[in-house]
Amino acid sequence: MAEQNGNTVVRRKAEAGKLAPDAAPMTAERAIGQALARVAQDQLELPLHVHALKEARMTLADLPELFQDLSLYTLLEGPKEGLGLMVLPPDTLAALIEMQTMGRLSTTPPAPRRPTRIDAAMAADFVDGVLAEIEAQLAEHDAITWAGGFRYGSYLDDPRPIGLMFEDISYRVWTIEMGFGPGGDRAGRLIWAVPATGRGARPRPAAAPEASEITALASEFGADEAELWHAQMEAVVKGAPAELLAVLQRVQLPLQAVMSFRPGLEIPLSAACLEQVRVEGGGRRLLSFARLGQQNGARALRLRDREAEPAAVNRGRRRDDTDWSRAGQSPFPAMDPAEVPELGTLSGLGAPEAQAYDLPGNLAMAAPMEGLALDGFDPATLDPEALKTGSDR
Repeated sequence: MAEQNGNTVVRRKAEAGKLAPDAAPMTAERAIGQALARVAQDQLELPLHVHALKEARMTLADLPELFQDLSLYTLLEGPKEGLGLMVLPPDTLAALIEMQTMGRLSTTPPAPRRPTRIDAAMAADFVDGVLAEIEAQLAEHDAITWAGGFRYGSYLDDPRPIGLMFEDISYRVWTIEMGFGPGGDRAGRLIWAVPATGRGARPRPAAAPEASEITALASEFGADEAELWHAQMEAVVKGAPAELLAVLQRVQLPLQAVMSFRPGLEIPLSAACLEQVRVEGGGRRLLSFARLGQQNGARALRLRDREAEPAAVNRGRRRDDTDWSRAGQSPFPAMDPAEVPELGTLSGLGAPEAQAYDLPGNLAMAAPMEGLALDGFDPATLDPEALKTGSDR
């Protein structure tokens, strides 16, 4: 019996990553409908049936056409200061309030009235619950970029300030027709609007199986099931995001020169850097060389074979590939360790005037600037006030 139970557990893990043959893929429509029904049942024990969902793209000026008088307008705070809106018409708001106050629905909806601050507070948990459930359902779906990250922020009982508070952009608007009660006799409606352009996080990759689970499959079921796990893990790994960095050229400047940067300042790069772009992964790991160009009006890189790439030449000498990640020699002369004061003798170390930050008195900034390995770089383009000698940092 124990062995049979173990096999059942391992088999259930093996099947977890597979989509059932008759299961429909997750979509935004399914996520919204399931979120509304689940939150209404879990929070309020209110049966909720979604009859119809409709998505539309609308401008800010067109939104008021969907609003019903005496609705509750809940303002949603989203990622990157984006604002969304969830509108609860009187019939929907009344159903939520009745379930929280009386624990049941009346046979007929009450007469519409202007929503109050107490109504908004009682509806906030339902709104947050629906948004969180939608986000969880779409965590691995592309729709998470526009559907995720929104939560209840405030409310309005009058839609007129919306035109002043919201951005004048395109909005993705969902209109949901619902029915409340076991038979769906009480009709309700809900409007959900968010910026059409996604500002949230990217879809979360599916969880990869652990090596121990693959080993368990191999021992319990044989090679076929283990190969299935390997195939699933390979698909997940290949779908994981990987960030690459294209480096034209690296240069080294004194800190004073960097602090003098201003908008519009140009830092010259050698012409050879366009032919010798480094494509790097994490930790400056060199993956390939490339040539910078364009395709269809966009910047593009043509990858090159590393073995066929000629070595770079700098100041008439050849450098191997490992030197590409180096910025060059420091323009400052090496200091004799004996000239560096001990830590105990320093005073005011946290102050900009502390002697620990002083350069040697005979070191001039102009001389090191002339020795920088920058093709055509003119120090005169920097702020003259920043190029001082002495104790300036």
